[in-house]
Amino acid sequence: MAPAMTVVDDSLPSLPGKDVRPPITSYSPSMWGDAFTSFSLDDKVQEKYAESIQELKHQVRSMLMTEGSTTIEKLILVDTIERLGMGYHFEQEIEDQLREIFFSESQDKELQDNYDLFSTALQFRLLRQHSYSVSCNVFNKFKDEDGEFEKTLTSDAKGLLSLYEAANVRIHGEDVLEDAVAFTSHHLNRMVQELEPPLQCQVKRALEQPVHRGVPRLEARHFISFYERNEPKNDILLKLAKLDFNYLQNLYKKELHDLSRWWNELDLISKLPYSRDRVVECYFWGMAFRFQPQHSYARIAITKSLLMLTIMDDTYDNYATLEEADLFTEILEKWDINEIDRLPDYMKIIYKFVLNIYEEYEVEAAKQGKLFAVPYAKEAVKQIAKAYNTHTQWFMGGQMPTYEEYMVNTVVTSCIYVFLTVGIPGLKSASKEAIDWVMSEPNNALIASTRVCRYANDIGSDEGGNIPTAVDCYAKQYGVSKEETVDKFKQLCENAWKDFNTEWSTEISTVSKDMMEQLLNYARVAEVHYRNGRDAYTHPQKVAGEIAALFMHPIAI
Repeated sequence: MAPAMTVVDDSLPSLPGKDVRPPITSYSPSMWGDAFTSFSLDDKVQEKYAESIQELKHQVRSMLMTEGSTTIEKLILVDTIERLGMGYHFEQEIEDQLREIFFSESQDKELQDNYDLFSTALQFRLLRQHSYSVSCNVFNKFKDEDGEFEKTLTSDAKGLLSLYEAANVRIHGEDVLEDAVAFTSHHLNRMVQELEPPLQCQVKRALEQPVHRGVPRLEARHFISFYERNEPKNDILLKLAKLDFNYLQNLYKKELHDLSRWWNELDLISKLPYSRDRVVECYFWGMAFRFQPQHSYARIAITKSLLMLTIMDDTYDNYATLEEADLFTEILEKWDINEIDRLPDYMKIIYKFVLNIYEEYEVEAAKQGKLFAVPYAKEAVKQIAKAYNTHTQWFMGGQMPTYEEYMVNTVVTSCIYVFLTVGIPGLKSASKEAIDWVMSEPNNALIASTRVCRYANDIGSDEGGNIPTAVDCYAKQYGVSKEETVDKFKQLCENAWKDFNTEWSTEISTVSKDMMEQLLNYARVAEVHYRNGRDAYTHPQKVAGEIAALFMHPIAI
């Protein structure tokens, strides 16, 4: 890593003073109107859903425990249950099945040698996704004497799709899986138009969004529509998946109703019109972190915190003068309402908002016996304010940091520390030991997760924006074009995923499991928002259809 230094960038001239405001970016208003404020949950409908779900769960649990099924049948069942979005109902049963498969199969090489490409790749992916350490050498048998994948595989669409999905859980040094990505992508793209639905739809979706990197609830919505057209299919699994989807959707609608009314009553956007109004999009991030019904508190807390951080971020980047930015950072560090009169009027609104959110947080933390988390949560907000301010001082002051300086700062501005701390009161397993682990430095899993977000986000940032990005810093420092930098960042994003997959296979423990799952889900929701050079948080119309499918449109049963 290059030594830290500050490079003056002639394209960013120093501003005439600390009291000059940045050019204000105009953001599109919320696109959801009263879609959720008018929702009313029908408790009787929910009760019927819950009763039917419980009845069907017993039948599915029996399927999982059936004696005499082959290993491949068990793997297909587990994969189908998880991809339909129901794995959280059967965590222990699935874990028991995969543990038995892992230990028995590792002792029976002859059995593995007889597996076809589809089966080999499916087993590899499922075990990796459940943190079992499995070797990629199982794929060497599909290569010829020249080290190329056998030509007979090029017409095996199901096998290629299975291998493609497996390759997306690869780690560094797995050359056979690096080859697999190129091989499967080429041949799946070549044949996709010739395939019949629903396999054609599955291939298109996988090429757009590999399942390991997708937001689980969103992937479940897609897979339900694929599975419904699949033959043969299990009608019990399909019915349970649909009931479960609609049941959770109603919970989400109720939470969005409450959040939307709370947000409208605050009326902050009319007072701070330079900021983005994104309550539904913020909730999408909260749902991505914790979609299960028991995690309502975490979803709501993350939504509120992301709304808070959006206002803070837009204030630093889009409105505050350098002097005001410094002052707000200083006063937030004091965390004292008595200091509020030193702030300009518009910042008083923000300061009260931040302190009120964390007053509520402290009450809930005390109620749940999680008061140990409060100092961490407040410190996370102070640190992100400092990081936002550093960013503003660099670019509003006409100086460009080194790429390395920029990336260190973005670990904090990624918001991950705030997200991980705000949800703790609603997480029974959370302990001081767990929060100490996630805050430890360097936490390689956390860094990898944030870099997935950073690289994807900066690739998707608007050309000609007010605030330069990591792309600008890298291009300036290393004397390369923005096009070359974008290509480099795509490679770095892939490397960050491999870094995370490595940690996922080695760092899962009783202490870290819940935190690791949240780091994985953070990387997933970031990729969904910023993939293919888009910024779907600033421009939510790019994910409007997916959000509507998750939160507005029930599935016909």
